Amino acid sequence: MHNPRFSLEVFPPRRTGPVTTIYDTLDGLEGLSPDFISVTYGHGSQADRSATARIAATVAGEYHIPVVAHLTSLYADESSVEETLRAFDRAGVKSVLALRGDPVDGLEPTGVFPHASDLAAYIHGLRPDMILMGACYPECHADCASLEEDVSNLAIKVESGVSRLITQLFYDNDDFYHFMDVCRAHGIDVPVHAGIMPIISEKSVRGMARRGGSHIPARVEALLRKWGDDPDSLRSAGIVYASEQIADLVANGVDGVHLYTMNRPATTRRIWRNVSSLFSVE
Repeated sequence: MHNPRFSLEVFPPRRTGPVTTIYDTLDGLEGLSPDFISVTYGHGSQADRSATARIAATVAGEYHIPVVAHLTSLYADESSVEETLRAFDRAGVKSVLALRGDPVDGLEPTGVFPHASDLAAYIHGLRPDMILMGACYPECHADCASLEEDVSNLAIKVESGVSRLITQLFYDNDDFYHFMDVCRAHGIDVPVHAGIMPIISEKSVRGMARRGGSHIPARVEALLRKWGDDPDSLRSAGIVYASEQIADLVANGVDGVHLYTMNRPATTRRIWRNVSSLFSVE
């Protein structure tokens, strides 16, 4: 019987924020038993590497949940990648999500790993036993002229050693299903986990759409118009919307669902209550 995976993403606290906030998040997620938790990564500073490794060690060692650590390429070189992998080893990390990362004003990319596929190939050469995951874009990466071009680049990432993919957020499942058809047509047959981000505020939805190129379907626009100035109601409606997305994805045979928690365990728990039975093994 098809048994999709369910996973979560958390991120380190801001450098100016108290480190205890991540423990509040993880404690709030206790009992959900995801297949793994991914921990995000910053833009390549030592502080970001350390924070990711520390939180990964906490997830694996204290909460006994498999962990996937993010690693970005744009500002990395061979020595920094090797140093980070050693830190991940000490943290018990056996899976890495290889990403390009976003450009940062005032920082010059190293040029060593200009694409996530370059980083994936390097890690795969160093650690062939490490599980490598990669990101993908159901609505096309902003730097690509077409979805066909983007998926062709994605095939290179898979050839470089990536064995699982996690999508960026999307609000229209039809975009995901079309993306999957294009992937399969290009011979990409690795598992793809659908990334779902709950609607928390109008500002966050419109900001994500602007930065990531995701479109806002009419159903979501209706929610924003109705409750954009009522955060509690919009959050409740967003929980319902995300739950319906997940139910539809599972009904249509999705490999996995990756829920972006935004470090909001209460919202995550309400969604999990709605959908948990869909992931039960029978």
